[in-house]
Amino acid sequence: MNYNTSRSKMIIPEYGRHIQQLVDHAIKLEDKEEQNKMVLAIVDVMGQLNPHLRDVPDFTHKLWDHIHIMSNFKLEVDSPYPTPTPEQFMEKPKPMPYPAGKIRFKHYGKGTESLIGKAVEMGAGEEKNALVESIANLMKKHYLTWGRSSVDDAQIISDIKRISRGNLEVQESIELIATKDISVRNTATSTNNGGGGRKKQQNQNQNAKRKNYKSKKKY
Repeated sequence: MNYNTSRSKMIIPEYGRHIQQLVDHAIKLEDKEEQNKMVLAIVDVMGQLNPHLRDVPDFTHKLWDHIHIMSNFKLEVDSPYPTPTPEQFMEKPKPMPYPAGKIRFKHYGKGTESLIGKAVEMGAGEEKNALVESIANLMKKHYLTWGRSSVDDAQIISDIKRISRGNLEVQESIELIATKDISVRNTATSTNNGGGGRKKQQNQNQNAKRKNYKSKKKY
C-alpha cells in the first residue's frame, strides 16, 4: 500500500498532490518551450481550483509565486512576473504600527476625538457649525449606548470643549436630538438584532395558545 506518510511532503497542500506531481514533472523537462507550455497549463489549473479568488488583486501573480515555491525555485521559465527567491519568503514581516495615543473619553471613542480635531482645523462658517452639531449628536448617542438612561445637553457641550482643549466653540442655539428619540431607536435596534424580539415573540405565542384553549373550553 502507498500511504501518504510514505510519500514526499507537499510544499503547498492546498493544491493537492496531483498539482505537485505536475510541477515535479515540469522541472525535469529539458525542452524550454515544452516546459513553458506545461507551466502555463499548471498555473491555469491552479487558478481553476480557486475560482473564488479570481477577483483578488494580484491573484495571477500569487499563482506564479506558488508554482516557484512548489518547485523549490528550480523552475526557469518565462514568467510574466519577477522570479521570487527563497530569501524573500524567509524575511520576517515588519511590525505593524499600533496607535499609542490614549483615549480621554472612552465612551465616545477615538473616532469622535478625530472628528473634533478636524472641526478645530476648519475655518469658521456654516459648514463647521453643521459638523459640530453632528458630532454633538453622535456623542449623545454614544453616551446613551453605554447604558446611561439620560444625559444633559450641557454635559455633551462641556465634553466637546474639554476634548478640543477649549479650541472649539459650540453655538448656544444648538439643538440636539431628544433623549427619548435616541432611546426608542436603540430599543428598536436591539429588538431587530434579536435582543428582546425573541422573548416578545414567545410571549405572544403563549398568549395565543391561552386564548385558543379558553375558546375550546367554552364550547
